[in-house]
This record gives sequence, structure tokens and C-alpha cells, in this order.
Amino acid sequence: MTTRFPHRLGSRTAAGLALCLAGAFAVTAAPAAATGTTPTTAPTPPAGTVTADPLARYHRQHLDWKTCLLGPDDDTGRELQQAGAQCADVTVPLNYDAPDGRTITVAISRIRATDTAHRVGALLLNGGGPGGQSLGDPPWVRSAMRQVGERYDVVGVDPRFVGRSTPLDCHWPTGSSIRGAGKDRAGFDRSVAEAEELADRCRTTQGEVLPYVTTRNTARDMDVVRAALGERRISYLGYSYGTYLGQVYATMFPGRTDRVVLDGVLAPDRYSPRLLRGTEPANRHALNGWAGWAAARDATYGLGRTPGRVLATVERVQAAAGRRPLQIGGHRVDDRMVPVLVLNGLSQDNDAAYADLARAVRDMRHAADGRTVTPSPWLGETLDFLLSGSDSAYGSVQTAVLCGDVAAPRSPEEYWRDVQRSRASDPFFGPVTHNITPCAFWDPPRERPTTVRDDLPALLVNATGDPRTTYRSAQSLRRMWPSSRLVTLRGADQHAVYGVFGNACADATVNTYLATGRLPAADVTCDRSSG
Repeated sequence: MTTRFPHRLGSRTAAGLALCLAGAFAVTAAPAAATGTTPTTAPTPPAGTVTADPLARYHRQHLDWKTCLLGPDDDTGRELQQAGAQCADVTVPLNYDAPDGRTITVAISRIRATDTAHRVGALLLNGGGPGGQSLGDPPWVRSAMRQVGERYDVVGVDPRFVGRSTPLDCHWPTGSSIRGAGKDRAGFDRSVAEAEELADRCRTTQGEVLPYVTTRNTARDMDVVRAALGERRISYLGYSYGTYLGQVYATMFPGRTDRVVLDGVLAPDRYSPRLLRGTEPANRHALNGWAGWAAARDATYGLGRTPGRVLATVERVQAAAGRRPLQIGGHRVDDRMVPVLVLNGLSQDNDAAYADLARAVRDMRHAADGRTVTPSPWLGETLDFLLSGSDSAYGSVQTAVLCGDVAAPRSPEEYWRDVQRSRASDPFFGPVTHNITPCAFWDPPRERPTTVRDDLPALLVNATGDPRTTYRSAQSLRRMWPSSRLVTLRGADQHAVYGVFGNACADATVNTYLATGRLPAADVTCDRSSG
């Protein structure tokens, strides 16, 4: 549920639109370079060996740890190397029902514990998506953990078909399948045709592996990683879609988790290919908050002196794009794309993110006025992500996981009715959150969705104004898991809190739990100013 919008944790590149729009957020500090890994063969046990474990050769494989730096332009590898991390490839089956068949690799990185006398174990990371890379995350997570990080092996994992793991790329002309439906039936019909074309491209180019691009298989890979690391249990930190992955892993492999932190919580009953539905009020709240911020800086951005006038500017841009696509640099932006761009700018509640969105809206307003526009850096990166094939692999994997996990409605008319109904309550965001996706044209999933376990003593973290994984979703999982505890960041329209927002109260609560293994006696509420 990471709408791979261009808001990553340390950098703001166009790589997190999956759950950010779809409800998830790829919390990744920097993009990891793909290596073009090809399928490999797992070590074969000696002839005559009899084992009751069909995955024994994967669980007992030797990991070849090496430098993470692939070359002089590999920024992720350089950051990992500077942090003292090493990388390895873990061999896993493509199809767990046929473990002796084709194999793929899962790329991992590790910063080892330095306080070995008090070592807790391995902490596996997932920054969301689906489709987000986590290989490069250990350095910033280790920094957020402060002294407690010395007691963990902090392990980043690029899930199957992501980043440096065996790749999947449907060769799409976009990095995301998320679009608005436009103002009328003609715009919606274009969305239908595009969604069907994207699905056909994946079926044609990646049909042999698509059935195995699922959360359940990613969870199975995690357990192979656990075993290959020599760990009886693992701790886990997951953001956004990664919170759902954590729920699935803890359900499929009971007794193999230690300390579990889920930040930006996606409740299991909210997980589906239509992840954005229901986020309209939270996104509208975030938009209003940004409008107030921009109005206070009208001298800088010129969008309006009051929040109402700023919002009117956004509506004016949308109307102009509906009459004629806006020419911004080398891209044409129509009314199906404007609300997607705005959604993309609303996952982080801070001055830098707000300024990026303000400059983007200013650029679009200038284009609406017929002026020649060279997009600001954030807008340029976001448009490249959405309107070129440079990030095709991200959109391909994200969509493949969502479609492979849960079946979507097949009839375009059902989506059209939902779009029309949603206009009544939110004509700007509704046609995005209810629009059709390639999942309507996908083959049925191989497995049923996971029925998530009834309870788990985990630490849940969520901001009240999270526009991707809403606070209501976190409250739902808290009720479902009575032995868990919920850390609430009050007053922030923020997606992903721990180590991201900079709130001392929330960060300290997570670090105390990671240090002691003891959950707070009761739920914890932190004000956004306590940091």
C-alpha cells in the first residue's frame, strides 16, 4: 500500500507511489541499484541425504558476504559501506510448492551488532510498497535506534523481484498504475484501456513468474533469510505495506518473531488492490493543512493569501488540465494526473515536503496560464516517475503483488459506479481512489489471502492524520490484537513516524521496546511538538 510517491525517507525521489497513493509508503532512504540478477541454483545436499525438511538446502545455505558497493555511481552501496554493512544473496525457490525447481535470489544487507555481550538478534526491515527497496535502509534505521542499535544485526531485505533481488519488469511506460478517472466517461474509458494494456504487458513479458509475486511468498522468503542467518527468531520493523507483510509473516510462522514494530499500520481487512479507497477524508485534511501553510507563505509561492484561495488555485489548475493538458517540460499533464500529483505531495508533514508541493502547484498554474514551464526538481522527478518507463520495475512489482494477493472486481462498470458516487463527497480525490487498475484484468491469485492471526504482542505506531494508512486502520489492528500497544502521534498529517518524523516521544517509546522487549503498560500518545 505504498503509493510509491516521490517521498522517501532521506531523499525525496519519485519512488514511493505504491502505498503512498495506494495506501502504502516505500520508506526508503535511497534507491538501490539493480544488478540484473538471474535465477540461481540452491546448494544440493549430498547424494543419499534424507531430510524431512523440503527446504533444508535453503535453510542451511552458506551466505557469501561481500561489499555492497557495485561501482563509483552506487550511492546506496557507498552509504552501506560507510556504515559498515555487507551484502549477500539468499537463494529461495520461485515456487515453494516445487522447491527443487527454479530458484531466484533475494538481496540482503547487514550491519552487525557491536555490543555482542547484549546482542538481541537480527532486526529485519521492510520499508513498504509493495515494491519498495529496503536493502539501503540499515544505516538510517541504525541511526534512529541510537544505542539500542548496537545490540542488533540490522538487516535490509529487497523482497523478491525488487531492487538487487532477481528482477521483474513488465516494461511499462510508467512507474505507477494509479491514475484519476478524469471529469467524464471519456477519461474513465482511457483509464480502462490503459489498465488493460498494462496487465497485458505483464502477462506477455512476465507470465511465468507472476503467480509467485505475492506477499505470502515474500513472507516465506523472510523465513529462509531467518534460517540462513542462523536465527531461531527474528525481530521486525515494517512500514506501511510492510506492516501487512509483518502480519502475514507472524501468522504463517508463529513463534518465529521476537520484537515487532509496525509503523503506518495497514489493517488486514483494508488490504486489497483498491488500497486507496477510504483515504479521501485524511487526504482532504492533509490538503487543507498544506493550503494553510502555503497561504502563510503567499509572498514566496503566490498561490493565495488564504487557505480557500490556495485551494481555489488547485481547482483552477485541475479545470484547466481538463480543457487541455498542461505542458510542463517534456510532459503533458491532464486532469487525470493533477490529483495524483497532489496526492503524491501529501504523505509527509514538514516544510520541505510542503514547499515541494507548493512549487509544483505554482508550476502547474503557470502552465495553465500558457507560460513555458521548466518543472521544479520534485515535480520533474515525479512526472518522470509517473509518465515515463524509467521506474517501470517499481510499478510492475507493486501491481503484481497487489493483484496476486487479492482478487479485484472484473467489471469496469463497477468501478465507474464507484467513481461517480465518490465525486459527490470528494470530486478531486474520489476519482483517483476509486478508479480502475490493472488488477481488473489480472489472472486470479494462486492462493487465498492470509487470515491474519487473532493476536500478537507488537508495537503499533501511527499518526492521527496519516493520509495513506489512516489512523482508523491502526485502531482496527489494535482492537484485533489486544496484547499489542499503539503509539499515537497526535496532530500530524504524516505517513511513517519512527525515525522519519523526528518525534522524540515516539522514537523513545520504540527504542525502549527494542531495548527491553517489554511493551508499554498502556497505549502511548505523543504530541507532534514533543520532538
